[in-house]
Amino acid sequence: MIQRQEYLDSLISFRDKKLIKVVTGIRRCGKSTLLELFQDYLRSDGITDEQIISINLEEGEYDEIETYKQLYNFVQDKLIPDKTMYIFIDEVQRITGFQKAIDSLYVKKNCDVYITGSNAYLLSGELATLLSGRYVEIKMLPLSFKEYVSAFPNNTNPERLYTNYIQNSAFPYALEITRPKDRRQYLQGIYDTIVLKDIIARRKFPDTAMLKSVVRFMFDNIGNLCSTKKIADTMTSAGRKISVHTVESYLTALTDSFILYQIGRFDIKGKQYLKTGDKYYTVDIGLRYALLGTKKADMGHILENIVFLELSRRGYEIHIGKVGNTEVDFVAIGDEGEEYYQVAYTVIDTDGTTLQRELKPLEAISDHNPKYLLTMDNTPVTSHNGIKQINVLDWLLK
Repeated sequence: MIQRQEYLDSLISFRDKKLIKVVTGIRRCGKSTLLELFQDYLRSDGITDEQIISINLEEGEYDEIETYKQLYNFVQDKLIPDKTMYIFIDEVQRITGFQKAIDSLYVKKNCDVYITGSNAYLLSGELATLLSGRYVEIKMLPLSFKEYVSAFPNNTNPERLYTNYIQNSAFPYALEITRPKDRRQYLQGIYDTIVLKDIIARRKFPDTAMLKSVVRFMFDNIGNLCSTKKIADTMTSAGRKISVHTVESYLTALTDSFILYQIGRFDIKGKQYLKTGDKYYTVDIGLRYALLGTKKADMGHILENIVFLELSRRGYEIHIGKVGNTEVDFVAIGDEGEEYYQVAYTVIDTDGTTLQRELKPLEAISDHNPKYLLTMDNTPVTSHNGIKQINVLDWLLK
């Protein structure tokens, strides 16, 4: 079992703090396993099984829990007076008004509460105001490249592992599946569950086929600037008539379910956020391959997607950078300020024009924040007037 140490360390650091720990992320990214790992840690630290209350609301044994009152009463009956109780509730958003139950448990003495959910509805809406200021969110993603590599200690070829990583999926359980056909069926099952259960059932969208068409379009355009009007016009011209309003609703649902991530543009010189020209990235490239195949794969945009996910894991606030008429792939804002990243699959060509094209946006930035060019080129770390060119696999494994 891959330990997911950074996420585990986050839970450990917040242990016994008067905050509700909320782990969010797409289905099957490892949230339940993370809670199990943390429970094992608690046991190793002297916590007894009686002090741990663990409920997975997707398991049949908890089907009788249908309301927030029933959820509260179920947990209340298991509390032990004068002992710290650790309460874990998986996929809590299945219970309408769950926030009332969680808030009631939170205010009790000696209750340390941990919950998970597979969509952004978990922390939105009027009921979420009950938890305002009382929770910390831990945003979970499928396996990082570094975590994926740790599962293959005898394989010392990072390029081969990267190819497997993007084709075979970063969902943890996909590592247990050896046959490609079975893996595709597993990924298709995740996709169908998200579309049918997390989106169609909740949003009451009438046209499942149209929603799936939008997903395929977005998967085929990761890393491209997309406006809702452009998406609607392109799909309509291809024979799938759809309104801008419907596209907006679908994209909101897809980002809420963590299957897509949206980032906007930032004017680096003007230091202001721009209202137009968003980009979208998928949570897992293997999921993209399962739906679209490999024929249309733009390896540069796929690498860009991987870098975006890694910056997200590292806790950065991420934007597309605009510098005059040029674009920086990522402006990453962290605890120590801004960093700039340009991503290219390769910058090696006969006359150096590709390298100059990729460096140009970074060179146009006048401040002295760190600037990086990440490529798959197997070259030593190089500085281009302060811009560090780094092999992206080394950076991912850092």
